[in-house]
Amino acid sequence: MGLLTIAAVAAGAAGSVALAPVVLTAVGFTAGGIAAGSYAAAMMSSAAVANGGAIAAGSAVAVLQSVGAAGLAGTGTAAVAGVGGTVGGLVALLV
Repeated sequence: MGLLTIAAVAAGAAGSVALAPVVLTAVGFTAGGIAAGSYAAAMMSSAAVANGGAIAAGSAVAVLQSVGAAGLAGTGTAAVAGVGGTVGGLVALLV
């Protein structure tokens, strides 16, 4: 494993953890709830229609809103960093 690969994996892991809250806020999963008229609101509406008016606990919408409101927990941070590091490593292989 070369220095470029190590740098790409580290940058991917750190960057994904740093950008996850920014991206979630941008699509509408905010600390104050789901932003009206956002992509998150459309997701919530679709999920509610599919579930008879309720949002199922543990669904994608519920999990993303939880992360948007409270931030990533340790497990979530590790998962996001792992995915980001993997993507960074794959990019390094292509360069």
